[in-house]
Amino acid sequence: MNEFWDSFESKFKKEAKLTGSLIGVSIRSRKSGELEYEHMGNIRLHPASNLKLFTCAAGLDVLGEDYLFKTELWTDGEIVDERLLGNLYLKGKGDPTLLIADFERFAHVLKERGISQITGNIIGDDSWYDSVRLSKDLNWSDEHCYYGAQVSALTASPTEDYDSGTIMLEISPTNHAGDSPNITVTPENDYVQIINKAITSYSTTSEEEPELTITRRHGENLVIVEGIIPTDSEAVREWIAIWEPTYYALHLFQQALSKKEIKLNGNIITGTTPSQALLISECQSMPLAELCTPFMKLSNNGHGEVLVKEMGKVMKGDGSWDSGLEVLNSRIQEWGVDIEKLVVRDGSGISHVNLVPANEISKLLFHVQKEKWFPSFYQSLPVAGDQNRMVGGTLRDRLDGLNVNAKTGTIMGVSTLSGYLTTREGEELIFSIMLNNLLDEEDGPPIIDRLVKYIVTEKNRTIVS
Repeated sequence: MNEFWDSFESKFKKEAKLTGSLIGVSIRSRKSGELEYEHMGNIRLHPASNLKLFTCAAGLDVLGEDYLFKTELWTDGEIVDERLLGNLYLKGKGDPTLLIADFERFAHVLKERGISQITGNIIGDDSWYDSVRLSKDLNWSDEHCYYGAQVSALTASPTEDYDSGTIMLEISPTNHAGDSPNITVTPENDYVQIINKAITSYSTTSEEEPELTITRRHGENLVIVEGIIPTDSEAVREWIAIWEPTYYALHLFQQALSKKEIKLNGNIITGTTPSQALLISECQSMPLAELCTPFMKLSNNGHGEVLVKEMGKVMKGDGSWDSGLEVLNSRIQEWGVDIEKLVVRDGSGISHVNLVPANEISKLLFHVQKEKWFPSFYQSLPVAGDQNRMVGGTLRDRLDGLNVNAKTGTIMGVSTLSGYLTTREGEELIFSIMLNNLLDEEDGPPIIDRLVKYIVTEKNRTIVS
């Protein structure tokens, strides 16, 4: 180990908040792949969302940059006198980007065909994936959070962040203390019931922050908002995962039909599309290369889990976590990753059972550079200091002014960062820094940033102790 890496190691060993923690570091030449420095580089550590690097790479390789997720509208009936004599089938194929506008387009297609009444049922077909909604290690306390949303082949998103299986709440104070704040829900619906127990409070200082708690009852779509929001506070936005995304999507579709004055005589149920049904219309997601932007920039957990299930469906005919993870492990092995050293339990990194050595992350980052889809992969990584959310992503407020493209990761007690950097002297490096067993994971990013900045600004320069 040369003088610079000696000084680098002394930097993190002096970090008081790392006492009692585990630190995995792996630094490689981006050009040759040669390992320049490691500290516990072969020790399995929790990667948090750095696991998405594996999922994104495998997804692009298995499915392809141009891969499209589809949602289809089928019927087993015929149109007579403005009535559809039969059922409608809304068949989901994993698209996490469905918005209310897509359901409205489906309704418009039906209206254009002269349909004003459906005599049968609207049937949601989510059989493209299995019926397991949550990854096996998701904490029960996270299931109402947007990052723990249920996975279904038929689902919907509230905004163009594409947090599928969620609604967005916007909570605004009134001008009078003691009043309940105003709450708007996107998309507007009555599938979810909001119980507003919050109170608008007097603002004693200009910097007083809202103190709100938002929860959803287990097994229900009853969302409770409690706490206080000062009169001078800006609106608070929060995304909440709903219970059972298939029925959520069906409900939004029914709303769209009502707006077009299309009457439903039957019920909303789930089932499978019969082989004799006829395709009426379909909508498609953006290509996977574009979807990787919100997936990686915003660290969208749902996209990671959908990609795993989709790889399982496409390669093994089974849209499950087990099959998808088999495909993922097989594919990353082709890039020299030693899967015998890994424990991979999901596609997002939310599991505390996931274990990956830093050297295997840096190895992956080196080998994928030769793939034709690498520009899409590289572009999906957050760019340090760029305030555009769809460029800087989770690094928009970090490492400003440094040439760093990297994936962040945070779960309780864990902070990670892995990607590519260029030093001030022009040397290109691959790095992975993994901090585990932190007393507070929020302590991790500043420490990692100091280490990365030291590499960028001081490597190849004269060491001054």
